[in-house]
Amino acid sequence: MINWFTQLDFSVLYWIQHTFRCAVFDYFMPKITFLGELGLIWLVFAAILLCLPKYRRAGILLLASLAIGVLIGNVALKNLFLRSRPCWLDPSVRLLISVPRDYSFPSGHTATAFALATSLCVKYPKWYVIGPSALWACSVGMSRMNEGVHYPSDVLAGAVIGAGCAVVNIYVNRWLNKWLFGN
Repeated sequence: MINWFTQLDFSVLYWIQHTFRCAVFDYFMPKITFLGELGLIWLVFAAILLCLPKYRRAGILLLASLAIGVLIGNVALKNLFLRSRPCWLDPSVRLLISVPRDYSFPSGHTATAFALATSLCVKYPKWYVIGPSALWACSVGMSRMNEGVHYPSDVLAGAVIGAGCAVVNIYVNRWLNKWLFGN
């Protein structure tokens, strides 16, 4: 039995898949998702930042934000809600990637993308950081819906969780630095 909320999610998902169905999106969206697999691109990016003394703190913030997001989203909430993916419930949902085996809510790819984007945007609030970071994070969320593996509410929750984890992490880090080191 599908509740009204899931029906609404399906309606928006069908609209997204119908509206954005084109060869360009069908080509690029799986590649965007692949870059977010296992958080690998984010870990590489954080490792690069850690190697650069000027950006070491940003690398640490990024790693901590990602870790918090994964623990809350992928470890805790996915196993708490056990929400079936849209492609599991409706075989007519168009898939562009193989069927994932874990649960749907929230979108881990979107959470990590928004954790990265928010960490960078708060740490470096310049237009040349904010624009590409926000575009990348939104593209990741869109790719998950376009591929048929997440509902819009999964992506929205992932975005809120990722951004929230980054903001909390940044402010806790600032407080700890003042409390421990006086700076």
